[in-house]
Amino acid sequence: MNIVCYIALGLMAGTLSGLVGIGGGILIIPALVFFFGFSQQQAQGTTLALLVPPIGLLAAWTYYKHGFVDLRVAALICAGFVFGGLLGAKLATHLSNPILERTFGVVLLLISLKMIIGR
Repeated sequence: MNIVCYIALGLMAGTLSGLVGIGGGILIIPALVFFFGFSQQQAQGTTLALLVPPIGLLAAWTYYKHGFVDLRVAALICAGFVFGGLLGAKLATHLSNPILERTFGVVLLLISLKMIIGR
């Protein structure tokens, strides 16, 4: 079950990234913490690991050495993210600029509220 959930998270993060041009970490990190029970360090380390080539290599390695990276989860989310990014980009290119701006703002607001309010 978790395999499907991790791939779905990657798909959603990739779609969001392609749609509004933000890094997947803004969705993946809170999702790993709130829905999958990861610590903040594990979520950040795992997210960096899925973004390694080429960015984040040294940061991910540092987290990995401290035991805060789940490589299996990073690979599964990455698989979903590849196709989600394509889906989001295709969707974004068909939306008007005002709609895309509002979508971006709503996404940031919802994530901000979730992070402020907490679990």
